[in-house]
Order: sequence, then structure tokens, then C-alpha cells
Amino acid sequence: MEQVQKWFQSKKRNQATEVTSSPNPLEEFINISDTSHSNSAPESSSDLPKDTGEKVPDETNLEFEARSSRDGAWYDVATFLTHRVLSSGELEVRVRYQGFGAEEDEWVNVKKAVRERSVPLESSECWKVAVGDLVLCFQENAEQATYYDARVIEIQRKLHDIRGCRCLFLIQYDHDQTEEKVNLRRLCRRPAN
Repeated sequence: MEQVQKWFQSKKRNQATEVTSSPNPLEEFINISDTSHSNSAPESSSDLPKDTGEKVPDETNLEFEARSSRDGAWYDVATFLTHRVLSSGELEVRVRYQGFGAEEDEWVNVKKAVRERSVPLESSECWKVAVGDLVLCFQENAEQATYYDARVIEIQRKLHDIRGCRCLFLIQYDHDQTEEKVNLRRLCRRPAN
């Protein structure tokens, strides 16, 4: 009996580092990380959320992107394969990137490297971009073509023509601090909260 108890205790201790499967690890992460609200009841009716009449978004259709530890670029997530909880309590997910095979799968930290997918901008939406905004910018060079986080430093607004938006955006990449003038087609905006 004593050996069985020790076995169960050792399994419980090792459980934090074991890989487990889940059909939706991000849902589990949301539930795990939101314990500050789930353990305590509201103290008064003023603490309850107000019904604003706004439609609650359907989270089953959310798409995600993840930052690769290999190059620091953001890639669309095709699927979450599995997840694990590290001994530090942080959640990691194993992702398969859109358009890549199993050999490119990698573990990423959910809090630091997974987010809702950025939204490409249409020509008529250049007014939505402001100086100081965090954007996702397509960077192409001889070796690779990838998406990196960048800040908008300056905007040169121009008249649109039949080809669409002609505005130019001076951006500074977060990963290497380089600056570049880009057109709207190379930018994606962060989803509204």
C-alpha cells in the first residue's frame, strides 16, 4: 500500500512537466489563467458585468498566429497539436504552422508567443493606421519573406487612385530596430479588443 501511495505522489509531482493532449488547449489556458476571477464571487451587483446589448463574439472561429523561436517571425497557426504545463506553471503549446510540415512543429509559450491572428488591411482602411500603432509588417529579403511586429513612426497620406491606397508608412521593426517605408499592402493590423 505504501509503495502505491508513493507512486501516486510521484505521478502527481511529475504531472506538471508531462505532455497532455487536449482538443482546445487555449480554452484550458484561459480557464487556468483566469483563476483570479473564478475563485471569488462578486461582492456586489455592481461587480457584475453590465448587459450592453453588444453581441458576444463566437470564440470557436478564432484564428491564431504564433511567434517562432527560430526567427522571431509570426506565422499563422494551422493547428494546436498538444500542450504542456511547465514546472514554472507556464503553458506551452505545440503548433503546426500553416503551409509547413511536421518537421517545423515547435513548442511556444502561450502568453508570450500566441495571439489572435492579425488582420490584413484593405485599401480603404488606411485611415485605421495611426502613428505609434503596433502592426504586423511583411518583410522580404534575399533569404526569407516573413511577418514581424513593427511600430508606425510616420505616415505620408496621399490621394488614392484606381490602384488603391498610395499612402506610405515609415515603420520600425521591433526585432532589429530597422526602419523602412512600406505601402499598406504590407501591413496587417492587430484585432480590436
